Amino acid sequence: MRRSALRCACAWLLATLACAVQAAPGVQEVLRGEIAIVDAARPPGAAAAWQPVSLPDLWPKSRPEAPRSVAWYRMAFDYPQGVGEPWAAYLPYLYDGGEVWVNGALVSRIQETSERARVRWIRPHLVQLPPALLVPGRNELLVRAPMPRAGQAIRFPRVTVGPNEALAHMHDIRLFWTSVTPQISAVVCLLAALCVGFIWLRRPAEVIYGLFGVAVTLWGVRTLNFVVEVVPAEWWTPWRTIYHASTGGFIVAMTMLAWRMAGVRLPWFERGIFAYWLIGPLWMLAQGAAGEPFVNRWWLAGFLPIGGSIVAVSVWSLLQRRTLEAAALPIAMVIGALAGMHDYIVNWELDPPFMAAWTIHRVNLLHFGADLVLVAMGGLLTARFVRTLHSIELMNQSLESRVDDRERELAANYARMAALERENAAAQERQRIMREIHDGMGSQLFVSLSRLERGELGPKETADALRGCIAEMRMALDTLAPQELDFRSTLGNFLFRWRNQLLACGIRPSWEIAVPDEDLQVSPHAALQLLRVAQEALTNVVKHAQATAVDVQLRLAGEQLELEVRDNGVGASAGTGGGHGVGNMRVRAEQLGGRLDVQHGQPGTRVTVHVPLEAVRA
Repeated sequence: MRRSALRCACAWLLATLACAVQAAPGVQEVLRGEIAIVDAARPPGAAAAWQPVSLPDLWPKSRPEAPRSVAWYRMAFDYPQGVGEPWAAYLPYLYDGGEVWVNGALVSRIQETSERARVRWIRPHLVQLPPALLVPGRNELLVRAPMPRAGQAIRFPRVTVGPNEALAHMHDIRLFWTSVTPQISAVVCLLAALCVGFIWLRRPAEVIYGLFGVAVTLWGVRTLNFVVEVVPAEWWTPWRTIYHASTGGFIVAMTMLAWRMAGVRLPWFERGIFAYWLIGPLWMLAQGAAGEPFVNRWWLAGFLPIGGSIVAVSVWSLLQRRTLEAAALPIAMVIGALAGMHDYIVNWELDPPFMAAWTIHRVNLLHFGADLVLVAMGGLLTARFVRTLHSIELMNQSLESRVDDRERELAANYARMAALERENAAAQERQRIMREIHDGMGSQLFVSLSRLERGELGPKETADALRGCIAEMRMALDTLAPQELDFRSTLGNFLFRWRNQLLACGIRPSWEIAVPDEDLQVSPHAALQLLRVAQEALTNVVKHAQATAVDVQLRLAGEQLELEVRDNGVGASAGTGGGHGVGNMRVRAEQLGGRLDVQHGQPGTRVTVHVPLEAVRA
C-alpha cells in the first residue's frame, strides 16, 4: 500500500514537471553524451579521453570509486533551419555550479564553490543560447562540472534543449517547487512559531505548545537551507551543522509532541532521543566538513525508526479514541514518513525499480510532507485550544449570578457618579454665569452707573446706556447660539457699541483686523471668550487707565491668533485691586489653550491674548 501511494505521488509530480516539455515541439532531451575527466579551463579537444555516458550521470552510482575531479560533458543537439524564436538549455539541477559552452564559446558561468564562498544550488538553471552561435543542423553543448567539495560527488542531470518559451515554463514549475515553496514554508513556520511561542510564554504549563513552537521553529530554520544557496566559506560548516541539527531536532520535538498528545510520557525515552540528537551536531563540530558524510547518511538514517514511533503512537491513539480528529495525525505522519524515505532514496541514489522514472528528477518531498504534518499538528492544537475556550465559556455561565449582582452594584455606583457629575456640571455652569455677568452686563452697568453718579447722563444718555446693555445681552446670546457666526461682523458690532462709550469718556478708539476671512471661522464659544477678554480690557481702560486713546488689534502671528488692547494711560488699566478682571481674562485664555500677557509701561498698558488657530476655529 505504501509503495502504491508513493508511486502515485511521484507520478503526479513527474507529470507536473514534464507536461510542458512533452507538449512543446522542438524540445530535445539529451539522454546520452560524452564525458572527459580532465581539469581544463576550456573545452577539451578531440585528443582528450572522451567516453560515452548516459544521463543523468550520478557519480555515487556510476563512479563510486572515482576521486573528486573536474569533468566536462559534451552533448549534441539539432538546431532547425529558419528558427526565429530564441533557444535555451535547461538544467534541472547543477548543485556545484559550472560553465556552459556552445560550439566552443562560453555562454554562461554559474557561480562555483571557491575559497571565499560555498555554493549548493537548489534552483534549476535556464541558459540562453545566443542565435549567432547556433548553426542549422548539429550543434555541440559542453558543460564544465567543477570539482565537488569534500565528501560529495558530481551529479549531472539530463539536459533539455529547445525553444526558450517552452523551457521557461518547465524551469518555472521546478523553480516554484524547489525554491519558492521552501521560502513560503520558512516564512509561515517562523510566523507560526511566534504565535505559538507567545501562547506558551503566557501559559508555560502547556508544554505541548512549547514543543510545537520548537518544532515549527526548527523546521523553518531547516528549510532556509533550500533558500540560502551561497554561504561564505568560513560559515559553511556551521551552516551545515545548523541544517542537520534542525532536521534532527524537528524529528525529536515532533516525536515528544506526538507521544504527549497521545497521553504517553516516557522520560527515559525523551532523554534517549535527545541524547541521540546531540551526536550529530557534536560530530560535525568535532570533525568539521569531513564529518558531514557520516552525519548525512548514518546519523539521519537513525531518525527513521524514531519518526516511525510517531506513526505507531498516532495509530495507537486513533485505535483508542476512534475519532476523525485522532485520524488526522497518523495519516499526515504516514505521508511525511513516506516523503522522508523518498528523500533518503533520492539523496543516496538507491533508486528502486518502481521509482526509477522519478528519482532522476531529484525533487525532495520531505518539506512538503513535514508541512502537512505541521498543519495536522497545528489543527489538533487549535482544536484543543477551542475545547479549552469552550470549557471556559461553560465555567463563565456558572458565574452568571455573581456577575449579575456585581453589575447591579456597578449600576448603582454609576448612578451615584452620574449624580455627582451633574452637581459638578451645575457648579461649573454657575461659575460661568458669574463670569459672564461680571464681564458682560456687569461691566456695562458699572460704567453707566459711574457716569450717572457724576451727573454725566441725562435721560437720553441713560437710554443709550440701557440700549448698550441690551446690545451686550444680544451679543452674548448671538455668540452662545449653536450656529456658526461671522466673527468679523460680531467683532465689528462689539467695537462699534464700545466706540460711543469710549468717546463719551474722552477716549479716542481705533482698531485693526489684520486676519484673512478664511482664518476668522471662529466657533461661538471661542468668539464669546475673545470678546469677553476685550470687554474686560476696555472696561479696565475706562475704570483705571485715565487714557485718552485705546487701540484694539486682531492679528495673526504664525499659527497663533492674537487680540491686543493697548492704551496710553497711567499704566494700570489691567486693574490693581482685588477684583476678578485679570483672573477671568486669564481663565478665558487658558480655556482656549492660550495665554494672557499683561505689560505695564510708561505710558499705558498692553493686554494681549494668544490662542492657537486650531483651538478657535469652528
